[in-house]
Amino acid sequence: MNAAGNAANLQPKELENVKRLPILITLVIGAFFSILNETLLNIAFVDLTIDLNVAYTTVQWLSTSYMLVVGILIPVSALLVQWFTTRQMFLGAMILFSAGTLVCAVAPEFYTLLAGRIIQAFGTGLMLPVMMNTILILYPPEKRGAAMGSIGLVIMFAPAIGPTLSGLILESLDWRWLFYLVLPFAILSVVIAAVFLKNVSEVTKPKVNFLAILLSTIGFGGVVFGFSSAGEGEGGWSEPKVYVTLIVGGISLLLFIWQQIVSKNPMLNLRAFLSPMFSLSTVLLIIVMMSLFSTLMLLPIFLQQGLMMTAFASGLVLLPGGILNGFLSPVTGKLFDKFGPRVLVVPGSAILVVVMWLFTQIDLDTSKGTLILYHCIMMVAISMIMMPAQTNGLNQLPRAYYPHGTAILNTLQQVSGAIGVAFFISIMSSGMTRYFTNKTGEATALDPALALNAGVHDSFRIGMIFAIVALVLSLFVKRTKAPDEAKQPL
Repeated sequence: MNAAGNAANLQPKELENVKRLPILITLVIGAFFSILNETLLNIAFVDLTIDLNVAYTTVQWLSTSYMLVVGILIPVSALLVQWFTTRQMFLGAMILFSAGTLVCAVAPEFYTLLAGRIIQAFGTGLMLPVMMNTILILYPPEKRGAAMGSIGLVIMFAPAIGPTLSGLILESLDWRWLFYLVLPFAILSVVIAAVFLKNVSEVTKPKVNFLAILLSTIGFGGVVFGFSSAGEGEGGWSEPKVYVTLIVGGISLLLFIWQQIVSKNPMLNLRAFLSPMFSLSTVLLIIVMMSLFSTLMLLPIFLQQGLMMTAFASGLVLLPGGILNGFLSPVTGKLFDKFGPRVLVVPGSAILVVVMWLFTQIDLDTSKGTLILYHCIMMVAISMIMMPAQTNGLNQLPRAYYPHGTAILNTLQQVSGAIGVAFFISIMSSGMTRYFTNKTGEATALDPALALNAGVHDSFRIGMIFAIVALVLSLFVKRTKAPDEAKQPL
């Protein structure tokens, strides 16, 4: 049994007297604005291409780099949370995020703006695992559902309102105000954390495995970059930067996994997968995240290019579902504490299958109200699956594995989001190409929209298959109990 495991198994009496609510509020505020920033800038890309005189393919790096850095940093966080205290990690994350926000706000040209986004991403990449690991330490298993539900509100609500809020700001102000308005709240989070946040984690300072860090960085970075590039580039999967980075990333990941399994002090302890419910929850969450990210990408494209709505108007269509999901997350968390995961995850997966089928039926005559309804139903289903499944899986892990379990889930969700977007965009593009190939007769002005509709149908059909797989997996979910630490091999 290693030293990290011994230290992590300690249950400090001081935790019994820690006031949890101020710490939870501090984490929620910081996480809200860091996660909000993931989608806040996307709708301003057109303005940025004009103001900074760069091509659209170049400006996409503001999004790709953010996802890339977060995907690389989260696995390393399993090590960092054992080297630094809760306060050091959180304050460091928010100070980095605040500094990056300031750099973005005053950026005179594109590459300075890109540097600011990368600094922001470092803050976000540190924030997410710290937040979840702190919740696992502070709250006993029977109360974690409600706490994780509050986190779910942030994770789902923040990116949902990002495009709408961005569109509203850009109606009267320029893109720099997207950062000026976030900066005061980021600084406020630092101040609140300095006052209220307590150290709740054990600093064990395990040996640093630099080879693992290198393999992890190349592996996860290559996979996220490759899939993100496939979804954005015109050449798709045939572009060298796509398949080369995917091959290099895949090989590096295999070496990383092998190295972690044989290592006595793994950076990311993959023995967490020996817990059956954690493994099942991980696969279930990957499938759900792929469906969620792809839908959030497909619907705005369909609304703007199929129904000819403005970016701001399409953001408004998606807003009710995001708000509903955010407010349902604490509710489903409390229901999880009381009834367990099955009463939520199984019906939620069934609803997801139904709503994905409904999306295969939409066309150019579908009303905005119908799309809002379908999106709301989907977000209800997501809220019934995401946090209950995630909390249930983490509950089965021994305390020593908390940093590793949260890092694994956060990393795989990030990677599955990138894969989902690229995969479903490729299916949509193939469907559009097939439409034009099979079309007979003269071209009409509606052909591009009809081709898009055909491509979207193909994507949602595949999404429905994923949802069916999720439904089958949900039937095997059962409530977990906190393990007997004394019997856990580390």
